[in-house]
Amino acid sequence: MIMPRMIYDYTKSVLERVSFDPLLFMKELKKAIKTLLPYEIEQLSKWLRYFTSEKPELRQCLILINEN
Repeated sequence: MIMPRMIYDYTKSVLERVSFDPLLFMKELKKAIKTLLPYEIEQLSKWLRYFTSEKPELRQCLILINEN
């Protein structure tokens, strides 16, 4: 399936672009969680742990992803 992969990649690119603003980042992450499939959320969770490792202001978002 190519479509879900495109949505997952698009989600990551949006999150990267809004990472300057923690509130906007959280808002986009909430939208992504509603849209992505369970295995994609798992992949996103791994990516988020890596991506936020150098951005402590964004680490609070991990709570959102762990709730699902």
